[in-house]
Amino acid sequence: MALISVSHLKKYYRVYKKEPGLSGSLKSLFHRKYEDVKAVNNVSFDIKEGELVGFIGPNGAGKTTTLKVLSGLLYPTSGKVSVLGFIPFDRQPQFQKQFSLVMGQKNQLWWDLPALDSFLLNKEIYEIPTQQFNQTLAELVKMLDLGEVLKVQVRKLSLGQRMKCELVAALLHLPKVLFLDEPTIGLDVVMQQKIRDFIKGYNQKYKATIILTSHYMDDVKELCSRVIIIDKGKIFFDGKLDAIIKKYADHKILELVFSGPVTKSDFSVIPAAKIKDFDLPRVTFSVPRDSANEVAAKLLTKFPVADLNITEPSIEDIIRVVFTGRDMS
Repeated sequence: MALISVSHLKKYYRVYKKEPGLSGSLKSLFHRKYEDVKAVNNVSFDIKEGELVGFIGPNGAGKTTTLKVLSGLLYPTSGKVSVLGFIPFDRQPQFQKQFSLVMGQKNQLWWDLPALDSFLLNKEIYEIPTQQFNQTLAELVKMLDLGEVLKVQVRKLSLGQRMKCELVAALLHLPKVLFLDEPTIGLDVVMQQKIRDFIKGYNQKYKATIILTSHYMDDVKELCSRVIIIDKGKIFFDGKLDAIIKKYADHKILELVFSGPVTKSDFSVIPAAKIKDFDLPRVTFSVPRDSANEVAAKLLTKFPVADLNITEPSIEDIIRVVFTGRDMS
């Protein structure tokens, strides 16, 4: 049985369109033009308990709107939504105590107070027993290595420390469902990795069901075996990440370092090897997936190769192809 169920969800906004200038303002007094913006348009999916699903798409695709509907912040235009057996926009206290929404660009911590004070406030809001609160807080602080900053004003914390504290505040009541909207945005690569490791560990330890949105494809690649791709309010793909890689990445990347002189024209004898980058002694080729090994063998035989590496296209490139339809090769 699905823990999260979304059926034919629609969320439309009516937007006022005003003509520029004073004349436009005067016209609007008598006649206003509106148009419907389809933020989410007939979206359906089910997520089982314990799944960690990547929810990705370009800006304005409908990701955050969907999460806000799932958390009860927005009322849908139409469709059915169920989370943990509850209708989110009924906002029942029993439901609100079982999920969390973490938005990378929104703060829930009190800016001028230490993070610990916000944690204690959440303890009372969620009616967490003292023993459970102390135990959970100790576990989360240890997992995120936050012991030295709990009593420091939030305004004095680094972005990475603040994001860690935001996660602790959202998880003190041990939610069964977690909506993560860009949790690593703005963080450096080291802190991004630490946050990813924590999310993975939390999912495994507490069997939490997690929906993750991110523009950083490393987040999706490392954490999510299943992805839902949304664009212009509609679901474009729902399935295994490996499946979309195989579907849209029909080539592999060959990176070679040459020990002797070569020219671009030399490689015309191997037409399947399409040059992507020529910066001697390093040359990068794009080759059809099925013939990658054969092309690599020919290059090794015909040219002075010092080093060779065969890789997959980046996830970023693959997703770009999904949304633009442009060739990656």
